[in-house]
Amino acid sequence: MKNIELFHKKSNEYKAKADQYRVKQNRLALIRLIIFIASATLICILANMRLLSYLLFAVPLSVAIFGFALSRYNKLKDLAARFSRLQQINDQEILRTENQLAAFPEGQKFLDRNHPYLADLDIFGSHSLFQLLNRTTTGSGEERLASWLTAPASEEVIVKRQAAIRELTPKVDWRQDFQSAGMAFSNPDSNWTALRNWSREPVQLLPQKRKYQAIALILGLLAIGSAFYFAQHLLDVLRLTAPFSILHAIPLGVSLAINGLVLKKLKKITLAISGQLHRSVAILNGYEALIRQVESTSFETDPLHRLKAIFKLDNFSAAAEISKLRKILDVLMQRKSKDPVGGNAFYTILNQFFLLDIHWVLLTESWKNKNGHRFSEWADAIGELEALCSLSGFAFSNPRYAFPELSDQSFDIHLETLGHPLIHPDKRVCNDFDLHGAGSVAIITGSNMAGKSTFLRTLGVNLVLAFAGAPSCISAGRVSRMQLFTSMRTQDNLEEGVSSFYAELRRIEQLLKLAETEQSRVFFLLDEIFKGTNSRDRYKGGISLISQLSKLHTFGLVSTHDLELARTAGIHIPVQQYSFSSRIKDTTLYFDYKLTYGLCRDFNASELMKKSGIKILPELEPAS
Repeated sequence: MKNIELFHKKSNEYKAKADQYRVKQNRLALIRLIIFIASATLICILANMRLLSYLLFAVPLSVAIFGFALSRYNKLKDLAARFSRLQQINDQEILRTENQLAAFPEGQKFLDRNHPYLADLDIFGSHSLFQLLNRTTTGSGEERLASWLTAPASEEVIVKRQAAIRELTPKVDWRQDFQSAGMAFSNPDSNWTALRNWSREPVQLLPQKRKYQAIALILGLLAIGSAFYFAQHLLDVLRLTAPFSILHAIPLGVSLAINGLVLKKLKKITLAISGQLHRSVAILNGYEALIRQVESTSFETDPLHRLKAIFKLDNFSAAAEISKLRKILDVLMQRKSKDPVGGNAFYTILNQFFLLDIHWVLLTESWKNKNGHRFSEWADAIGELEALCSLSGFAFSNPRYAFPELSDQSFDIHLETLGHPLIHPDKRVCNDFDLHGAGSVAIITGSNMAGKSTFLRTLGVNLVLAFAGAPSCISAGRVSRMQLFTSMRTQDNLEEGVSSFYAELRRIEQLLKLAETEQSRVFFLLDEIFKGTNSRDRYKGGISLISQLSKLHTFGLVSTHDLELARTAGIHIPVQQYSFSSRIKDTTLYFDYKLTYGLCRDFNASELMKKSGIKILPELEPAS
């Protein structure tokens, strides 16, 4: 069975289960309503008949039956939601398999246009590699995956990631359950970094814990005592045994005023916690659910063993510790982030008497004191697992892709059946490519639209995948670990007053500085060099740049449709010549997108101009 057929099968199965549980849920909702009406009717009848003994039996029984029905209803609701998420996950896998990526997050916040290659290779943005790979549900997972795509890992790390991905790839059900657990609490507006930053901040009340506990206890007892004192006076007034006197309310007023001053003094601290963490309960729910999924399974490879061990340090469960903080924040969030009146009124009243803020702030700071330094480790470990599962899902959806071997040579690329993973398999044309040795330069010539730029991006994207530890769109391959650099989409910048030619010069300057200072190898991809200037300067500058690069700690590809530049460079510099060709049949252009050795022999610009309505003049002699 093809993987896309498996995804269709699982989607249909999960949809059927979700629909089944929704039917049961709706049926139970009706039964619950009947139970409520019947219980209320029975209690009213027994109360009217003053059958106290029966009433004492009927009330708890009715509450128990209704509570059981409610519990069962919530369980069915959770099951229906779980199977709906699993259906959605498989529907998303189908879309990714068909390269329909518009509905997925683009990761634009990770795009840095000054980065060595991000802006040229569609790593982030519309129809991007990030959209194809990303199956994360947490902020730390999304950031971890993005970081893997923006810098090459060390050879040791690449090998470990490959081992972990190989183990996780066939575990389809576990990976989807893991993703579903996080999806239940995923919120694009959540800010997990606020939670991380809070966990690293120093505690404030905890060093004086006994003092604040004593304040809360004494002032709480005084408030309750003064309230009872005033309540007793009101009872005497109602019994007509004493006249009403405002003096009896003074102790209560003074007590509440003092409590109010204490709460006001603590307001900055409590608002800081509730303000920073008011969206963190869902984040904590997500991490707790994901960690429980990890704790419930076993792994074989060392990288996955190491990650799982992080959640069981010092003989306690990270999921249980996170659950404690989540429950504390559940209560503390009742006061809302800024205005207690807008929160839970019951909490506000109790807080005024018992100084609940002190109690809950001390609990949060106690948790932070114990686990704050661990929380970043837990979030990072979950992020790494989510990133590994993302690459494993990509590997499972593309079983023909292969992990390139890491070469023991310094400057080495050998890729077989190389294709672009963002092009649909039915339209994808694959090529083989080799380049070896320091200073090696391959020049690719070809007519317009023949595939030069796409091939450069194909090579770049697959190297990004390889250096992240993922399989590449190849049948086999071998690569050296190196720093990738591209100059392909240089554009005018009106705001900065920069022309496309000057923008390209700045990229070339960036490349030369990198090549002169980078300790590791640099592999460059330069598309249509110096296209923004006249032919003479392009010819002179292009050959000079290729010569300079061939003498540095670099190797790479240069594409151009300037045939003279490529021919002359081949005479003076030891370069490899490749080309893409086109053919014209009955005024129709055909491209095979196959990479061939040697210079391009045919160009199609004039024919394309004709098809655009331009009346091409007969052969013209250039001005002398």
